[in-house]
Parts: sequence; C-alpha cells; structure tokens
Amino acid sequence: KAASEQSTELVWTGPTTPFVSARRTEQALLQVINSAAQALIITSFIAYDVSTIVKALNAACDRGVIVSMLLELSQQQGGRISFDAIGTMRNLIPAAKLYAWEEKDDEFSGGSVDAKVAVADGRVCFITSANLTGHAMEKNMEAGVLISGGQIPKLLVGHLTSLFHTNVVTRF
Repeated sequence: KAASEQSTELVWTGPTTPFVSARRTEQALLQVINSAAQALIITSFIAYDVSTIVKALNAACDRGVIVSMLLELSQQQGGRISFDAIGTMRNLIPAAKLYAWEEKDDEFSGGSVDAKVAVADGRVCFITSANLTGHAMEKNMEAGVLISGGQIPKLLVGHLTSLFHTNVVTRF
C-alpha cells in the first residue's frame, strides 16, 4: 500500500558511475518548486548564487504560491554565516516570507538551521544535503531523496508550519 501511495527517487550531484542513475540536485529542487500550487517551504543553512532557483521561486510567487524560507542568520544577527542570506533573499525574492531561528532554548544554544528541505503543498518533498548555493547545485558531492505522496511530505509541512505558527522561528 505504501509503495502505491508514495514514490522515492535518489538525487545525486557530483561524480557519477554507469551503475546507478540519479537525478541532479537542481533538477529535483526545481521539480518541487514548479509543482507547488499553494504553498512551498524551503529550509537551508545558506543561500546565494542560485539564479535558476531564484527565478523559479519568483515564478511560484507570481502564480500565487505562498513561498516561505527558513534560513540561518548572519553572524551580525547572532547566527553562524558571514553574510546576510535573509537580506539577500529578501532582495531577490521580495514576495517570499523569510524566517530565522533566532530565539533558541538552552538545549539548542549554539545550534543552527542546518536542515535542507523543500516541500510543496504537503504532496512532494526533497530532503537533501545541499544548501541553496551554486556549488551545491553544480559542483559539490550532494545526496538527497525526492519523495512524492505518502505521509512524509505531509508530516514535514506540518512540522515546519508549526514552527512558524508557534514562533519557534521568527519572521524577518
């Protein structure tokens, strides 16, 4: 029953072999973005130099999709990255809702947004090692799984939405 309700696909960027075929990271991420009809949530530690992804995210916003992005804060804002990814994405994708994990309980002190996922409409999700960077899309060795249907996309969107609604993460 699970196999009939859900499909999974290996996603790989980096050196390939003739023994296993896999979709590339950028292809899988674009599939998720382009399939979104109502809501799209993306999380990443860092985001820059991803023009094809930015173009697809703006197109999603233009067709009425609510795009939410959870990103790591800059060091100046109390985060772990050296530049303002949230400010960069605000300029590149003005209609997106941008979030950060600003207030952390003691048990998560020093933690960061290291999850890299994209989920569209609770129907399809991409869970990956890849950040939203040009190197991750083209040059790095990255692995992921694209899941269509079943419970995982629903659970993931439910969890992320709960983080937004309970103010565990802050809208910027």
